Amino acid sequence: MVLQRVVRAVIMGPPGSGKGTVSARVIKSFGLKHLSSGDILRANINAKTELGLLMKSCIDQGQLVPDDVMSRLILNELRTIERRSWLLDGFPRTVSQAEALDDAYTVDTVINLNVPFQTIRERLTSRWTHLPSGRVYNTDFNPPKVAGLDDETGEPLIQRDDDKPETVIRRLKSYETQTEPVLEYYRSKGVLESFTGTETNKIWPHVEAFLHRKLSSIN
Repeated sequence: MVLQRVVRAVIMGPPGSGKGTVSARVIKSFGLKHLSSGDILRANINAKTELGLLMKSCIDQGQLVPDDVMSRLILNELRTIERRSWLLDGFPRTVSQAEALDDAYTVDTVINLNVPFQTIRERLTSRWTHLPSGRVYNTDFNPPKVAGLDDETGEPLIQRDDDKPETVIRRLKSYETQTEPVLEYYRSKGVLESFTGTETNKIWPHVEAFLHRKLSSIN
């Protein structure tokens, strides 16, 4: 689809809900630029920018990056692509961040991937990683040929701390507490569209059909 005007969208969903896969498909089908808050954060820390150093000191001390710092970081990035359509992933995470974004830009639509926590728990705790290469296996739908070993090197797989059951539960609870108010904020503005399901491949056609309708009406 060729967009006649700049479109601004946000994608939301808990860790493990398939945001990365859906984002990649949105970019490919609709030509928006994908902006991941995690990537922007890492790039600023690596480049030792003023905001990057500020955030690194927060992270090193085990503190959350303050809303105003995170908002400045993302808005700085968005200003570099004023004339591009974008899909924002990982921001906003709080109502304060959503308000800061709204002050600068009009968000056309917010896509929310509503995947049951039980599904995510099973999905994430089944993940095993070959650290040197970054290859990821899933014991449910993409298992290694030999249990516990990497297909190519035969080296042992490990379960990352992020994928351990107790960590997954903690991350999901934190997401729920922090982000439910953001969903409510966008719902009240009439721009939230939620897609419920347990499989990304079954959710995607609904997201795609919605975006075709939405972007056609915007055009």
